[in-house]
This record gives sequence, C-alpha cells and structure tokens, in this order.
Amino acid sequence: MNVVFLSPHFPSNYFHFCVNLRKLGANVLGIADEKYENLSQPLREALTEYYRVSDLHDYDQLVRAMGYFTHKYGKIDRFESHTEYWLATDARIRTDFNIPGIKNDTIDEIKHKSLMKQKFIEAGVEVAPGRVVCSLAEAEAFIREVGYPVVAKPDSGVGAAGTHKITTPAELTDLFGDGNSGEYFLEGFVQGKLYTFDGLVDSNGKPVFYTSHTYSAGIMETVNDDQDIYYYSLRKLPPNLEKAGLATLKAFGIRERFFHFEFFLTARKKVVGLEVNMRPPGGFTMDMFNFANDINLYYEWANIVMNGTTALDYQRKYHCAYIGRKFNKNYVHSHEEIIGKYGRYIVQHEAVSGVFSAALGNYGYLVRSPGLSEVMEMVEFIHQKE
Repeated sequence: MNVVFLSPHFPSNYFHFCVNLRKLGANVLGIADEKYENLSQPLREALTEYYRVSDLHDYDQLVRAMGYFTHKYGKIDRFESHTEYWLATDARIRTDFNIPGIKNDTIDEIKHKSLMKQKFIEAGVEVAPGRVVCSLAEAEAFIREVGYPVVAKPDSGVGAAGTHKITTPAELTDLFGDGNSGEYFLEGFVQGKLYTFDGLVDSNGKPVFYTSHTYSAGIMETVNDDQDIYYYSLRKLPPNLEKAGLATLKAFGIRERFFHFEFFLTARKKVVGLEVNMRPPGGFTMDMFNFANDINLYYEWANIVMNGTTALDYQRKYHCAYIGRKFNKNYVHSHEEIIGKYGRYIVQHEAVSGVFSAALGNYGYLVRSPGLSEVMEMVEFIHQKE
C-alpha cells in the first residue's frame, strides 16, 4: 500500500503515524517544505522517499510531487496530514488523484461552521442559534433576534483564530470596521463547560475508540484573555454527552478517521453542539489518549489503514491532563520543584511550538493519575502565581 503523508514532521509527534505505517508494511511517502536532514531520524527511517517542495501552499508543486510518486510507485492508496490546516488540501488531492477519503464534495460540511450546525441538528443535538452575516446591518438584525452576547468567528477557520465574544453594539461596530463589510458566523453565546468527544473510526465507520476531555476554559477565552490552560480526560463519560457524540458521528458518516467534536454542557446538564473537526485533537492530545489508556493509537490508526479495522481493548485507566505555563507569567514553583514533587505522575513535559503557544502556553506537562483529586492538586501547584 502506498501512503502519502503531507507535512509528516509537524506537529512534532505525528512522525509516529509514519513509523507505525512502515512497521505494518506500508510504502510511506512524505511531502513537506522542510529540509530532509532536519527531519528526525525515526521519521527519515520510516519514509520510503521524501519529496521536498519550496511552498506547501503551491498546489502545482504538490501535484508534481504526487505525479512523481505515482509514476515511481504506482497508484497512491491514501493521502493524509491529520491537521486542520491542510484538510481542504487533503480533500483536493484525494479528488484529483481518486484516493479514498474526504474529498471536495464533502469537505465543506466539516470546514464551515454554519454547515456543521446543520449536521448537529440532523443528529438531534441542540445548538445555539447561528447565522452567516456579511455586514453590520445583517449582524444587528441577527442580534435583535437572539440578544447579546454573541460569538463572532470565521465561518471557515482553524481553532480560535479570529473568534470574538461581542457584548455591546460598540464592539459589534468595531468588528465590522465602521460599516465595512466582512463575513462572520455569529452564534448566540452559550454559558457552559466545554467538553469534547474524541476518537477513531475504522473503515466501516465503527468507533474503535472514544473518550472525552474537559477544559479549564474555552479556547477563545484562553487565547483572547491570555489565560493559563489545563484540560483532562474523563474516565467515565456523561451518558447524554456520549449519546450526542455517537449521534453526531453517525450523522457525518466518516470512515477511517480520527474525530474531535466540541460540546457545551450547561448548568442544567444540557448538551449543546459547538463544532466538529475530522482530525485528531490538537496539541499533545494524541499522546494523552495513549497515556490515559496504555494504548498506541498511532499504531491502531495505521492498522485500520492497512487492514480495515483493529481489535482494541481499552479501559480509561487514568485521568490524563495537559497543564500549560506561559513565559509572561510569574509562577511560584520552578520546573525543578514540579519535577521533584510530582515526577511520579508526570509522563511527558516539553516546550510548545510557537504556533500553538497562544492557546497551550510555552511549556506543557502531561500528568496522569487514577484519581481526579491528584490531577487537580497538580494543576493548582503548577499554575500557582506569585
């Protein structure tokens, strides 16, 4: 099987996908703009061949790379990046080279927030009212229906980039630049705690793994207010969240993919759909999956690609948490004190890539424990300010 991986070196932990594909016998072919000698040794050893382009945004260069691989190795069986940023590019390549997976005819419903909302509704999941608006007048008309506050975001965007909570008419006017037009997706604001429904489905769409995480705050608030962040995996999922997650998964009908859905759980325990992402959760969450369950989902995904499904047994043995720190804040406890006090719980710690630092901080700790009280004790210790 010939598998092309786009940008296999980024994020830094995604080289594991290529390593496990190669272990299972795949011909792993990489395309990226990084110099070959800068790739990690395990990634270089996993790749059958690497094609370097000068600009990943230049589609013609990607087509030439795919043409070269096809001529040399035969038909390409899979094309993947596992990243939100390249989802549309992945779909375009799959369409042009007739490769299985999400293609141009279905990419919009997983990229556009307005279309995601319709899928939530199809799944029977409650959503906040929302509308695409292209002018201040259209935005004002929507707010007359739902009231303040509202959340404004790009209809097609990555993460929390360009997302704002609008609480007053003055803030709305500022958003539209004194009458200048611009397209936003506006949603009624939902007061609730953010939960995810994350997992992996096989080639028949059957979920072979799923779990949930909850966050200290929404990513929008974390980025816009420069907050510290932590989030952790659940050992037991709320039944209504599990039901909503599985129904949403069925509505999208995806195959052979990771998924990352976001929901609010309100004070009255009502589940409200927020967004869907058809790729692994960001940051170090792939590693959190593995640490929380003592499994290897990099391998399980590769096994699905090669064999259609996988026999995975998991028990959610631990709560695994990510705890981030920012260089612009003064913390009471040093890194050495953290390691000295909680080293037995810390399974990974490292610097965070600049592109993720606004949300995740500049340095992150992955900790795990069967008990949530120990996890929250570590959160408090690591985040304690002077």
